[in-house]
Amino acid sequence: MKILARITAPTEGTVEAYGRVGALLEVGTGFHPELTGRENIALSGAILGMSREDIDAVQDRIIDFSEIGRFLDTPVKYYSSGMFTRLAFSVSIYLDAEILLIDEVLAVGDAAFQVKCQERIREAVGEGRTVLFISHSMAAVTSLCDSAIVLDQGVLRFAGATSDAVDLYTQQILGM
Repeated sequence: MKILARITAPTEGTVEAYGRVGALLEVGTGFHPELTGRENIALSGAILGMSREDIDAVQDRIIDFSEIGRFLDTPVKYYSSGMFTRLAFSVSIYLDAEILLIDEVLAVGDAAFQVKCQERIREAVGEGRTVLFISHSMAAVTSLCDSAIVLDQGVLRFAGATSDAVDLYTQQILGM
């Protein structure tokens, strides 16, 4: 995932992505701990190449979705992992990226926020955005994905229907 997000360079091979990539890979990635939530929204947008006007246009939606408005002017190093995840997800899903990488990080949030995030992921797909959702939660994968891949130590083992991928993954985990 870090290779796709251009955080880490591949040791071999190449990756081509056509469009801006927004990533929510782990709590802390892409945010500066000394900056406030509001400043990190601006920083993330700038990293994606958005203009200040574009960032300002979505900032209220990010703040509303995250539900942490009263803490927005506090440095994120003081946020709980749940607050941090709320803001990080909100930023990643509302900023102007055509490709979204969303890792297990949603497991940190409370159940109501997880449902809200899953609904927003479906909306993003409906808007024509590509979402690469990474999870060990087979319920979430089944609910959100039209197709799936199974990797085993970085090697592609399967690509195809979600139900088949879930079956293979489950068999691998159970040692069958």
